[in-house]
Amino acid sequence: MMSQSQVIECVPNFSEGRRPDVIDAIALAMQQVEGVKLLDVDPGKATNRTVMTIAGPPERVIEAAFQGIAKAASLIDMRTHTGEHPRMGATDVCPLIPISGITMEETAAFAHKLAKRVGEELHIPVYMYEAAATQPDRKNLATIRAGEYEGFSNKIKSSAWKPDYGPAIFNERAGATAIGARDFLIAYNVNLNTRSVRRANAVAFDIREKGRIKRTGDPVTGEIVRDEAGEPIRQEGVCKGVKAIGWYIDEYGTAQVSMNITDVKVTALHTAFDACVDSATSRGMRVTGSELVGLVPLQVMLDAGSHYLKKQDLSVGVSDRELIHIAVKSLGLDEFSPFDPNKKIIEYLLDTDTKKLVDLTLSGFSEELAADSPAPGGGSAAAYAGALGASLGAMVANLSSNKRGWEERHEQFSAWAIKGQEGRKRLLHMVDEDTNAFNSIMEAFRLPKGTEDEKKSRSEAIQQATLRATYSPLNMMRESYQQFDLLEVMATEGNPNSVSDAGVGAILALGAVEGGWLNVMINIGGIKDKAIAGRIQNEANAILEEAKKRKEKIVEAVTATISTL
Repeated sequence: MMSQSQVIECVPNFSEGRRPDVIDAIALAMQQVEGVKLLDVDPGKATNRTVMTIAGPPERVIEAAFQGIAKAASLIDMRTHTGEHPRMGATDVCPLIPISGITMEETAAFAHKLAKRVGEELHIPVYMYEAAATQPDRKNLATIRAGEYEGFSNKIKSSAWKPDYGPAIFNERAGATAIGARDFLIAYNVNLNTRSVRRANAVAFDIREKGRIKRTGDPVTGEIVRDEAGEPIRQEGVCKGVKAIGWYIDEYGTAQVSMNITDVKVTALHTAFDACVDSATSRGMRVTGSELVGLVPLQVMLDAGSHYLKKQDLSVGVSDRELIHIAVKSLGLDEFSPFDPNKKIIEYLLDTDTKKLVDLTLSGFSEELAADSPAPGGGSAAAYAGALGASLGAMVANLSSNKRGWEERHEQFSAWAIKGQEGRKRLLHMVDEDTNAFNSIMEAFRLPKGTEDEKKSRSEAIQQATLRATYSPLNMMRESYQQFDLLEVMATEGNPNSVSDAGVGAILALGAVEGGWLNVMINIGGIKDKAIAGRIQNEANAILEEAKKRKEKIVEAVTATISTL
């Protein structure tokens, strides 16, 4: 992940999707701000709109956002703009989203800081929305945007629509802009096998939280049902936290249900998709696929993959890569263009560490181990052995979960497979952590020692690094030992045809524990606090002895099963 303690994301939507030179110029203006990473540029010709995503430290991000807004105002003339998507300005909307180390309240404060500058320096009317809204009736972006660009020249004259920042005079060229702070929003379109906007809207009204106005008889031509006060009664849709409309995309030759999922904790991506499938089917249509506009959190894709594997009565204890693959195929995310997880999943884009040992090939990792440098060394190799042990346990669990005739134990083995996958990922992380811990000792020893203060600081840094280099293999011992729970169940209850794999997993897990023990012992002598050193040594010894017993028990069970086959 990015190294800054505070990270926010910004997703400005610019009203230009057809001129590559303009899109590139806006993106470059933001990219040139140091410390900010441009994560995604997603143009749409039919909507004539481009969604860009940047991330970084808050101050740097709002500087980049300002530069993008300024460039858009100079290159986009809203007087000639047309497009399918609702819009009111050259930079139509610019939300800030807290990612890590920062609260929503703090993020909203940065939104106001950005808006003030846009209003004062660019003379663009700015309205604050969502968590940054100054008035309750401005929280909803759709309310602010109502009337769109064409209606704003009159709307802004009303005292009720005086902008939060900037002049209360409509900027004919740049229009108006909404700036806010919100949770992560997923912009998502579901494709239908129809060209009818009316039919797409019918599906949108079925699923969106707002629903539709209730009518008698035909939902379009029937009379409006009203309450005692004469107000229209609304029939709520099935998906909370979802906004949706139907539209036709000439570029694709099909109609879509275009959604904003504002809270995936309430309505998951796959839930919204399935709701569209149900509604479309009931209306004689078929969902053919879908598309994500902008980025998506990793967990959303993993949840979707797990959901569809469960529907197939298959184990969900598989790798992230497999879960993402299942999600993409189930949701039809590759119908119109390939879905590249490295370009669409936010965590993958924010991961700037390109020199991970775990990203090497097997051959490449062995070459690194064989090189004439002390790191990576035995600690990293031991952590990898532990990861292999966990992988074998997960494999046997998956084979057992999916075994014909064992359907009644499917969920039990699937749960064990998930634990194996979790252990595998934690141990893989420790492959790099062991090397990083060793390198921190080398860096501490290179610190200057010319003055007494420098000597003191250097000594403290060496101690902290030594503790890290000792706890790293101890943590790896703990995690590797945990894999015996999985491996023992797989050896005694799992698919007997794979029992030898559980045995190999136990041998590898013990190898990891023994390798970790050696690394603890070689570093523990450098710890000055002997009480801490004693506690670490006692725990390491205890884990080692118990691991040996667990491994022998598992191998005996494996051998006994093999003798009966």
